[in-house]
Amino acid sequence: MVNVTIDLYKDWLDTVREVFRGSGAPLPETLTDKEVGVMYYLQTSENEREAEKRNEENERRIADLQRNLLEHLETVVVPDIRKRTGYEGDRFRFRWVYAQGEHIIEEYSSYRIPLGPSPD
Repeated sequence: MVNVTIDLYKDWLDTVREVFRGSGAPLPETLTDKEVGVMYYLQTSENEREAEKRNEENERRIADLQRNLLEHLETVVVPDIRKRTGYEGDRFRFRWVYAQGEHIIEEYSSYRIPLGPSPD
């Protein structure tokens, strides 16, 4: 039995907060997750409605990624991690990261799943 820690959407939100902080315009800590996402998409959207729609699509996309990873964890993902990295542990911590494109990384084994170009 494996022990899995994963919250890809929270990782994405944390990255958005860090981008704003790094740009010198930190977001208030009191913003909701939705408000953080909308603020991100407002930077490149024509209006708030479009930003809200893009945020909802992104949240669904990341939730789908997480669901798919968990659905195939024991049949595909864990065996691939073991084969490629030699990691034999039963603890897994998956995170969404942006480093020259989107990736999901597993921290204990250094396994990386490239997600292709970001949709935005």
